Amino acid sequence: MGERKRLLIVFHTQSGNTGRLAEAVSVGARRVAETETVTKRAFDAGTDDLLACHGLLLGTPENFGYMSGALKDFFDRTYYPCEGKLTGLPYAVFVSAGNDGTGAVREIGRIASGYGWKAVAEALIVRREITAAELERAAELGEAMAAGLAMGVF
Repeated sequence: MGERKRLLIVFHTQSGNTGRLAEAVSVGARRVAETETVTKRAFDAGTDDLLACHGLLLGTPENFGYMSGALKDFFDRTYYPCEGKLTGLPYAVFVSAGNDGTGAVREIGRIASGYGWKAVAEALIVRREITAAELERAAELGEAMAAGLAMGVF
C-alpha cells in the first residue's frame, strides 16, 4: 500500500462558531483511520503544512462578505512558496456566516484557482446558529474528504 494520505484542515474562528465546525470536520475526518488528519488555526499553518498535505479543508467565518483576515494571511504567506507545486490539490470549504456566506466562498475559490487546486465538494455554509444537524453535516464533509483521499478518489 502507498503512503498514508494527509488531510490538512486550516481554519479561523472569532466567535467560536467556525471553531465548532472545524472540530466537527476534524472528528468526521478522523473516522477514516487510513488518512492522517492535521488541524491547525490559520495563523499557525504554513508552507510546510500545505506542501505536506494531499487534501485541504478551509474554514472561515464570513467577515463583511469575505473570508477572515487570518485565512487571507495564510494564503498571503503560502501562495508564492507553493506556486506551481500543488496543482490539482483537492479542497473544500466550510463557512460560518451571519449573513450569506457566498462572498467568502467565491473569494476563496478565486485564490484556490490561482494555486491550481480542485474543489471536490460543495461549500458547507452554516448561516446563523449552528445546530446539531449542521455539526453532523460538517462531520460528514470531513469524513467524505478523508475517505476520498484514502480511496484515491481525488
